[in-house]
Order: sequence, then structure tokens, then C-alpha cells
Amino acid sequence: MLPFQPSTDTADRQDGDAIALLAARLKAAGDPLRLEILRLLSQDSYSVLELCRIFDLRQPALSHHLKVLAQAELVSRRREGNNLFYRRSGHDDGLQPLFASLDQLPLPPERTAAVERVAAERAEASRRFFADYGNRFREQQELIAGYEVYGPQVAQLLKPGAAAMEVGPGEGEFLAELAMRFERIAALDLSHTMLERAQQFAGDKRLGNIEFIHGDTREAAARPDSADSIVVNMVLHHTPEPAQIFRDLEQALKSGGQLLVAELQDHRQDWAREACGDLWLGFAPEQLSGWAEEAGLANGRSVYSALRNGFQIQIREFIKP
Repeated sequence: MLPFQPSTDTADRQDGDAIALLAARLKAAGDPLRLEILRLLSQDSYSVLELCRIFDLRQPALSHHLKVLAQAELVSRRREGNNLFYRRSGHDDGLQPLFASLDQLPLPPERTAAVERVAAERAEASRRFFADYGNRFREQQELIAGYEVYGPQVAQLLKPGAAAMEVGPGEGEFLAELAMRFERIAALDLSHTMLERAQQFAGDKRLGNIEFIHGDTREAAARPDSADSIVVNMVLHHTPEPAQIFRDLEQALKSGGQLLVAELQDHRQDWAREACGDLWLGFAPEQLSGWAEEAGLANGRSVYSALRNGFQIQIREFIKP
């Protein structure tokens, strides 16, 4: 029996549908403002209100443009509590050359300044939380996932090397794991309060090979090719620009180095925002993979686990070629 072959009419209909979809996407993208929106949303997710501020538009006008882009499947939407966040969709189709050219263009200065203000406000919200609730950090973190849930599994994925970095060391437990395996360790945190707690832990454990750095991941990027392993445990959902963290840490990794990320999978438990200072309600695995790929990192090993309280943990390894 001959293998099934689609009829010419069926093939023509499929080709016609693909052409119609591409035409709709090209039409939706064929507006200067919508191209600017697509350019911005390639790097990060933004809420409607944040986009209104960045583009200096009233919400009805901006929502119209977002609706056009969403109907053409050029942007994806995700609900975070009471807010909708938008990000550019990934399509392996005829628009990729257009997007590649678009992404090479700089944002206008006024857009760049507005984006920086939004990022600064997100970061300040995170800093305020840890300044106010640092003493309750362990209690609140246990509501979601205690260190014992992910720490030992992350440690099992560590590769041998000379230098390591931990971003957001919290109360410092994982520094003990790193101190046993690496000659030099950098502990980087945006919160003075949490950095002091990590320093106290290291002092109590007599860990003498750790440098404590106050700042964000731009401090890591300023140390290019310096780390064999970088660990980010349960940090991304507190950070204003997760995609930027991947780009910064790629700079800090040596060739062949590993980035280990322990993170919540996406969930709908909005109480975590107030109780635990979460800016994001977790992330889908493909989001982390997409940010890593955009930063020039390759997927490595993965571990997934479900918790009894309804949260799910993903532990991901990304490699710098």
C-alpha cells in the first residue's frame, strides 16, 4: 500500500492558511508604535500600566495595540495577580528575519529612560521587602519551599572548578556547599540586610574564602570570564528583570562554565507577593530556556519536583559554550 499523500487541494489549503497567518502578522506588525512595542517585549515582560508609562499612552490606546498584536499571536499574555503581563511570542517563521533586524535597533532615549525607571521601581520594591522583612525571611520562605527542598539537589549538579559565585545567597546555607568545592567564592546580593545575614552565617561556619559584594548582577558582568559555576537559588521571582540576569551572568561565566538556577514553576498563589516579596509568580520552564538561549547559553540538565503545598520547583543547568 502506498503511503498516504495529502491531496493537492489539502496542500493548497494548508499553504493558503500559512500565507494568511503570515499576512495577518505582517499587517499587525506594520505600525511604528507596534514595532517599538515588539522591540521592547523581546527582552522582558511588562504590565499594561508599565507599558502605558513607557510609551506615554493612555490605557485604552495601548490596549488596542496590544489586542492587535495578541490576535496575530505576536505577543503572549500572562496574568500575575491582578495584572496582565505581555511578552513577545517566539515564532520560528518568516518574521524572524524582521525581528532579528528590529532587535538590533536601539530604543529611543525617552523609552530607555522610562524602562530604567520601571526597573528601578521594581528593584526598590524588592529592596524594601527584604529591608523590612529580613528577620522573617526564613519563616516566610518556608511557606513556599525551604532550603532543604532544593539545596542538596543543586549541590549534586555542581561541576568542579576554581571559582564560583552565588547570586542572592539568602541566609548563606549554600555558601557552605560552595566553600567545600571551590577555592574562591563571590556572594552577590542587592539587599544589605540579606548580605549581612549571609556574612554572619559564613563567620559562624568559619568560611574564609568568600568575597561579599553588594549590588546587582551588573557587578557580575563587570567580572567577565571569572566563574566556573554560578548559582541562583530561588532569586529570579524577586528580581525586576530576570532576562537581564541571564545576560549579565553569561558575561561572568568562563567558557564551559555552568549556571544553575533553582526556581519556582509558574503558579497562581497570589498571596506570595505580599507574604514573600515575590515580583513574579514563578516561571514556565520554556521562559527560562528562552532567556538562557537569548543570552547565548545552552540547556543542560534539569530536575523537576512537586511540593505538597501546590508549588513546583525546577532546577536548571545552563552551559556557556
